Parts: sequence; C-alpha cells; structure tokens
Amino acid sequence: MARISNEQLAHLPPDAAIQFDDRGYLRHFLTINGVPREALIQILDTAESFMTFGEREIKKVPLLRGKTVVNLFFEASTRTRTTFELAAKRLSADVINMNAARMSTSKGETILDTVKTLEAMHTDLFVVRDSASGASHLIASHLPEHVRVINAGDGRHAHPTQAMLDMYTIRQKKGGFEGLKVAIIGDILHSRVARSQIHALATLGVDEIRVIGPRTLIPTEIEAMGVTVTSNMMEGLSDIDVVMMLRLQRERMDGQLVPSEQEYFNRYGLTEEKLKAADNEAIVMHPGPINRGLEISSSVADGERSVILSQVTNGIAVRMSIMATLMGGTEGSR
Repeated sequence: MARISNEQLAHLPPDAAIQFDDRGYLRHFLTINGVPREALIQILDTAESFMTFGEREIKKVPLLRGKTVVNLFFEASTRTRTTFELAAKRLSADVINMNAARMSTSKGETILDTVKTLEAMHTDLFVVRDSASGASHLIASHLPEHVRVINAGDGRHAHPTQAMLDMYTIRQKKGGFEGLKVAIIGDILHSRVARSQIHALATLGVDEIRVIGPRTLIPTEIEAMGVTVTSNMMEGLSDIDVVMMLRLQRERMDGQLVPSEQEYFNRYGLTEEKLKAADNEAIVMHPGPINRGLEISSSVADGERSVILSQVTNGIAVRMSIMATLMGGTEGSR
C-alpha cells in the first residue's frame, strides 16, 4: 500500500492532513483538496483490479471479511448509498444501512452520540453523507485510530468518491489526463461534486479546467482554484475534451437564481448542437440524477458520446478500491 512522505504530510492543508496517519498511510477519505497525486493514482490503479468483479459468477473477494461497514446517510441518496453497499458486500464486509428518518438523531440525539453508539458495536468503517458541510470531518476527529470514515457528500463542501469515479472514467476513456481540456457546466455554487472534481483534475495534471454557468451560480473567487470562468456556453465548450454536466440543485437554492428552467436549458442545457463546439472525440459526463430537458437533452444523455452509465458502473470498483485502501487490503487485491 502506497504512502506519502513526512515532508508531504507536513505540507498538507488541515482538512487533508486528518486523512493520513503519522506514517503517511491513508486513514480516512474526506476530501481531495491537498491529497498528493500518488495517493489518487493508487486509488485509480487499485480500482482497475476490481473492474472485472461485476462480470464474475461469484462477485466477491474476502478482503474485508469480518469487517463491519455502516452507511450513515443523514441525507437521502439512493445511487450513492446503493453503490457503497454493493462495494462493501463485494469485499465481503457486513453492511448496515442506517435510515436517517428512523435514527435517534430525529429524537434529539446528536450525530456524535449516534456514531459513538455504533462504534461501540465494533464498526470498522463509516460511510457518511450529510447536508452539513464538515460533518464527516467532525465524525472522523472523534473516532479511535482503527475506525475509518469515508465522506459520501457533505453540504456544499466535497464529494471525493464521486470525483474519483469521474477521474477513473476519464482515464478509462481518454487514456490519461495530460493535455486534456475539461469543462464543468451548471450549478457550480451549490455543487460539492464540482469542488472535488476541480481539485482532482488539477492534481492529476489536466491542461485546462473551464467553469461554465450563469454568474448567479458561480462562486466568487473560484478563479483562485486555477479555473477559467465564462458564462458563454459556446465559448466555454470550444475544443473541450471532457464535458462534465452538473445537476441544477434547486433544493439548496435560496431565492430565484435562474430566470426560468426553460431559459436555463436554452442557455446552459447541453444539446447536440452545442456539443458540436467541443472536440469531435469529447465525452459527456453527469454525476446524476439527470434532469432531462433542463441540464441535458435526452439525445445527448443517451448518445454515443455519453459515458454516464460507465460512471455508475465504475463507481462500484472505485468505492471498493477506497474501502480496501483504507482498511489495508489492497496488497491482496493485486
């Protein structure tokens, strides 16, 4: 299992440093911000070894046999929870799915009390999703050394496993990252996925990252992350190799940030006509769920350049890789 050097550990930002133990091995996976390239590459390489498992008659490997994984979802997400459950079960872990509506937190118990109770039942790994930014970091900071935490999405902050399955899909379809021009389009302001994607793309060495969307949905000072910002869809798509669409997150919006859904689609929805501005071999991605006719037309979502279903398939192998890496089981996966 790969490790990072003491010098690299010393220079990690605080939100990334908590993810590594004092020997430089990955302990939690909470954010991509500041995580060295070699750690990301290890996850991608390990995922490669898991890709064929879904095609086998017996889809399991005993890497996490005897381990207990708790999917602790305080915010609903059928797709993410299901792929984490499948990933853990294919590694032979025992899996518990916690229904937020039935948890004791709805009766007044704090999140930390709930986690401590579950940890006392000998949980080995928590997969945490919460509408509050920083929830997974809070949980990780209050657990003993042997317990691991994966951030499955927290508020507007981060969604590192989604970004990593996106990176795997890009490498799978494009062969690498160097020289690529990538466009991230849509509701950047409310998107935890976009932030993780930008950190991952920059770390892995793409040539250019463009952010496209209405000014009301672009965070201020996002240029500091090393991206180019434009509100002109056709200009932003020019010669792009990878088009990453985002969901319009109306449930997180305060007030009317777009004039109308129809106008949003007319200006920022991806159609076959707009896609002509991109490179002829450009691929189209979307983290899901898709709002057809709002962010993307059905003809593009179902078209030959779409890799959206590949993202879903790849998500299982990537999440298996992250779980096995955290639990120290990647050596046996080779």
